[in-house]
Amino acid sequence: MHFNQILRERYSIREYKSSKVSKALLIEVLEAGRLAPSAANKQPWKFIVVSEEENLTQLKEAYSREWFKKVPQVIVICGDHSQSWKRSFDGKDHCDIDAAIAIDHMTLRATELGLGTCWVCHFDPELVKNLLQLPEGIEPIALLPIGYPIENKPPYKIRKNIEEVVFEEKFGQSLKK
Repeated sequence: MHFNQILRERYSIREYKSSKVSKALLIEVLEAGRLAPSAANKQPWKFIVVSEEENLTQLKEAYSREWFKKVPQVIVICGDHSQSWKRSFDGKDHCDIDAAIAIDHMTLRATELGLGTCWVCHFDPELVKNLLQLPEGIEPIALLPIGYPIENKPPYKIRKNIEEVVFEEKFGQSLKK
């Protein structure tokens, strides 16, 4: 699949077949995340694949949406703040940014492989942290359900026009709203 086609075809999947993704395909998706760039090459991410029914049932309590209760597998993306790069000028921690880049790589690779994903950021992080027994400093950043999408037509992507998001540099002037 051509990269531009992947960009256009990727969308958030909220209906999955019940079958689990093969280990080989999961490794392909996880490898895409592992290869993602990160600030100062710190790679502060951890990926935890949750596949066992008992663990999935508990994890699904962290995000109470009906569709999420039916996902066959979830990749929990965590960030290690002790390993992430911090900008020297203001101390900005790039852990979340690095994790987001890794997640994006995984979602695009999953699309290329015919798999579906959906970023989930609105979840109970304490529940996830306790369930996975994450050590201090390791933060669950996102849940990434993954599976085979139920065949349906992707929704039309609503995106802003390019003129609304791209600007020429104009020092001393603020962006117009």
